[in-house]
Amino acid sequence: MSNKKISINEKLSIPKIGLGTWQLQGQDGVQTVATALDMGYRCIDTAQAYDNEEAVGKGIAQAGLPRDQMFLVSKVWRDKLAFDDVIRSTEESLNRLKVDCIDLMLIHWPNPDVAIESSLKAFDKLKQDGKINAFGFANFTTSHLNEAKNVNNDFVCNQVEYHPYLPQKKILNWLQDNGKFLMAYSPLARGKVLKDDILQGIAEESNCDASQVALAWLMRQDAVMAIPKASSKEHLLSNLQSHEIVLSDEAIKKIDDLQKQNNRLIDPDFAPNWDRHEAL
Repeated sequence: MSNKKISINEKLSIPKIGLGTWQLQGQDGVQTVATALDMGYRCIDTAQAYDNEEAVGKGIAQAGLPRDQMFLVSKVWRDKLAFDDVIRSTEESLNRLKVDCIDLMLIHWPNPDVAIESSLKAFDKLKQDGKINAFGFANFTTSHLNEAKNVNNDFVCNQVEYHPYLPQKKILNWLQDNGKFLMAYSPLARGKVLKDDILQGIAEESNCDASQVALAWLMRQDAVMAIPKASSKEHLLSNLQSHEIVLSDEAIKKIDDLQKQNNRLIDPDFAPNWDRHEAL
């Protein structure tokens, strides 16, 4: 099954849709990852904080796909961002995943108590040692991105919450202008899109479902890929096929209008001061 990609460099590219694995644990996690890869997914996203890297690794092994035919993402937690901690925790992630290299390692959340220089030096060493292929961030603001750019501009992406109810234009513009890409997590707004009358109406016109509409809206945007979580075969297949949905200009306008809700779902106590968006 075709899966459009974003080119990262001359050797590396990432599919426009992948599998998010937050809350996928144990044998269910193993089987979901294996099923997804068998079905045609070629990008799997995990994190140290998800406590499921071992299950993800077992799922990858069970699928038996050649390692160079899939893209693996993980993340360093915010209390492990000092140089030695990044190195050690990444090696622990490699051991749990049972792989020699992680394609993309991210800082999961910014931590103002640790200098970004320390983390980026560690990522640089891991890349030189062949333990990661690329590095980036999650939940960074444009201020954080500018700070990182001034230290080491080799990062490739920022993974942020992004769905029809949360505008991320400021961050997306920054990433596009700087040759980076955006990874959209919670792209289905934790199921909210399934009950949306606007999206359901568009889905009926397009002969698909509301979740596919939301994902198609994301993936039509330049330098944007999405990592929806799913566990059932039905939802896994539905999400994977969403890149085939073509939205009309009228449908896109209706979805764009939903951004006025400015509804952020993930906002822990340690979150940064998010970018403010002008009235849409």
